[in-house]
Amino acid sequence: MVDRVYKKDLPRLRKALEGLRENFSSLDSSKTNWAKLRIDPLLKHLDLLEQLLHSGDFSREFSHLRKGVQLFHSDLVYFRENVKGLEKLLQSEKKSSKK
Repeated sequence: MVDRVYKKDLPRLRKALEGLRENFSSLDSSKTNWAKLRIDPLLKHLDLLEQLLHSGDFSREFSHLRKGVQLFHSDLVYFRENVKGLEKLLQSEKKSSKK
């Protein structure tokens, strides 16, 4: 179960992060470059995880995924929480730029 959720959520999270990067870049704010500070490192981390998912090493360990369920779940929680936090920051930045 976790393996399917994990494989399905990573592309969805990538799309959300790329959308956030685009939205932050469209703001006329010179305060903090959230794309460079937070989004780009998260996307690099996602790249590495996706490479592992498609590697031969991962497929050999596929039957043992249940042993690492907590670890895979923590990856998803980490990305989801970062996306939520960035979405809140975006809303805040939009509000402050309108003033």
